[in-house]
Amino acid sequence: MKLHIRKTNNTEFYKTEYLTRETFWNLYNPGCTEHLMLHNFRQSNAYVEQLDLVVLHESKIIGHIISTKAKVINDGNIEHEILHVGPFSIDFMFQNKSIGTQLLNYSIEEAKKIGFNGMILFGTPGYYHRFGFKNAKEYKITTKEGVNFEPFMALELKKNGLANVQGKFFVDKSAKVNKDQLCKFEKRFPAKEKSKPQIKIHI
Repeated sequence: MKLHIRKTNNTEFYKTEYLTRETFWNLYNPGCTEHLMLHNFRQSNAYVEQLDLVVLHESKIIGHIISTKAKVINDGNIEHEILHVGPFSIDFMFQNKSIGTQLLNYSIEEAKKIGFNGMILFGTPGYYHRFGFKNAKEYKITTKEGVNFEPFMALELKKNGLANVQGKFFVDKSAKVNKDQLCKFEKRFPAKEKSKPQIKIHI
C-alpha cells in the first residue's frame, strides 16, 4: 500500500477533526472530546505545525496525529518543555495495516529533528512499548495529580533526554474542554448517538 505522510494543511483541519471524532466516539466516554481538543490545540501556543501530520492513501486522508508542547514541573517549580502526543487517529477501514506504526514513527523522527527531549502520551502499553515508550515513573514523571499507571508513558527523543526532566506533567490548558464549548462545536458535525464506552480505563 502506497502511503504519503506530510504536514496537515489548514484546509484539512475539519477533515482531521471529523476523523478524530469518528475514531474516539464512545471509545473511552459517551461521545468524545478529542476532536475539540485537536481544534483547540491548533489555536494555542502549544501548537507545533511540523508535528500536525496526516497520512494519505490515494489522496485520501486515512490517519492523523498531532504532538503539542506540554510541561513537566518539578518541586522547585522549574518547568521543562516536553511533547504531548495525541489525538492519534486511523480510519477504521485502514486499521491493523501498520499505518499507525508508520505515522507514529514518522512523527517521532520529526520531533527528534526539531530537538525535543521527549514525549508523553496516554495509551495502550502493549501497542506503544514497541516504539520505546515506558511507564513514565521510570523517568520520575507523574501525572499532574502525582500518580503513575501503565497507560501513562514517556519516550526519550535523545540520549538521556529525560534524565533531568522530573516532576508533574501538564498538558497545555487548551486541552481543557467545557460542556458549552463542546455543545456548540458539535453542531459542525453530523449527529451521532452517545452510548456506553467501549473501553474502560483502569488507573
